[in-house]
Amino acid sequence: MKILTGNDLPTGDVLWWTGEGWSRHVEDAVDVGSNGDAIARAEEGARRVNVPYVIDADATPDGPRPAHIKDRVRALGPTVRPDLTLKPADPDAGAWVI
Repeated sequence: MKILTGNDLPTGDVLWWTGEGWSRHVEDAVDVGSNGDAIARAEEGARRVNVPYVIDADATPDGPRPAHIKDRVRALGPTVRPDLTLKPADPDAGAWVI
């Protein structure tokens, strides 16, 4: 599975491609297959996201899980402070989509 990630231009927040836009929650990400690089170029060119790139991920019942630890930390937050991680069920985290 391949998913697309990048950063929000105004805030720097980590974003994930949903197939229609961008979300702050990795579980909203969709498999981009071989189209990831083309989507990344189009989205960066339209200035909707900064430095988008394709990563490997594993499909799980809870949504995609980035394969590399660097991207897991980007997806879920710090590994040493679980109280600071982004929790999708947390109403304060919001389901903000660009």
